[in-house]
Amino acid sequence: MTRTLRSKSSIPVCGSPRSVSQAAKPQDASGDSSWSDMTVKELKKELRARSLPVSGLKASLIERLENAPATPASAAVGIEDAVPTTPRKRTLRRVVTPEEEATLGIVVTPEEEAKKAKRKPPAATKSPRKRPKIEPGSLPPPEEGWEDIYNLVEELRKDRTAPVDHDGAEQLPEKTKGEKVFRFQVLVALMLSSQTKDAVVGMTMRKLQQAGAGLTVENIHSMDPQTLNELLHSVGFHNNKTVFIKAAAETLIEKYQGDIPPTADEMMELKGVGPKMAYIVEQIAFVHMHKNFNKLNWVNSKTPEQTRVQLEGWLPREKWSDVNVLWVGFGQEVQQQKGKLLRKIMTCSNPLGAMKLVKRLGFDVKKEAKKIGMEEEVASIMKQN
Repeated sequence: MTRTLRSKSSIPVCGSPRSVSQAAKPQDASGDSSWSDMTVKELKKELRARSLPVSGLKASLIERLENAPATPASAAVGIEDAVPTTPRKRTLRRVVTPEEEATLGIVVTPEEEAKKAKRKPPAATKSPRKRPKIEPGSLPPPEEGWEDIYNLVEELRKDRTAPVDHDGAEQLPEKTKGEKVFRFQVLVALMLSSQTKDAVVGMTMRKLQQAGAGLTVENIHSMDPQTLNELLHSVGFHNNKTVFIKAAAETLIEKYQGDIPPTADEMMELKGVGPKMAYIVEQIAFVHMHKNFNKLNWVNSKTPEQTRVQLEGWLPREKWSDVNVLWVGFGQEVQQQKGKLLRKIMTCSNPLGAMKLVKRLGFDVKKEAKKIGMEEEVASIMKQN
């Protein structure tokens, strides 16, 4: 049976009493209540609509509905609740071009013209700034007296007892096997050195040199990948390095007659070889000095490659060949061999200058002096400041 309700706005709304208002009791022709014709589910629905309890047998539910007060008029459903609405779509405004205005006969008032003139044009997309190229020798020295510091480091490193001096990439290749083999072993040592300690690289290189026909490009090219992976097991990311070294050996044989590429740019085409390694192989490495040279304010760089470029901009060319081993070893002593380094500082030509230098690199001189029982000697020298 269909009944007509009126909302507050007096707009007639048609619908089922159960689905729209549920505001009045169903009546039969004689006017008697007909709750008994409903199912239990329907009765509970009516009770919930009146915020009444829904527990109990069917007779209890009917009795509860018959005794319930009439639903207040404020609960009647309005047109906005009964008729579904379609959400409004957002329309994008499109700017009309002057040509379209002329074609459509649109008249633009002076006020509208003034508004258009005030509108800002869309901002142009900024392209990343390119760093200016730094030519070797084009930068001024970083500080007055830098040569004194450099010479002092050379003096402190005369004994060559840092880890890099016996396990570094420059020291590991076999120098008696010929130039080609030497260059290939330098490349392999550097590919192994990423994310791996020098001592582990040294141990792995010796394994490779003693395996089969030795560490040559031909032997690596013919070696079973699983065998090579087992030999590289101790180094970081050995699975990737196995693939990279095998691929490099194949490329060197196919394109370079078993030798390494002649330039850093060509070397960077080898998988697993970035600019850092390429420049090390081509001449010398500047990667490991990135942190210390920034601490000294000798460069202002964010990457080791930027460090290399800036360093070449002012460091005399005659020092390039030794700068890597010299400063990497010095950094290792500052971090790993503090007691030994402090003893060398105490006997060098300028102990006070050496102490100031290592303090700039984060070396706690007083703390280390206390550890090795040299507090008085160190304090005596520091008083000279």
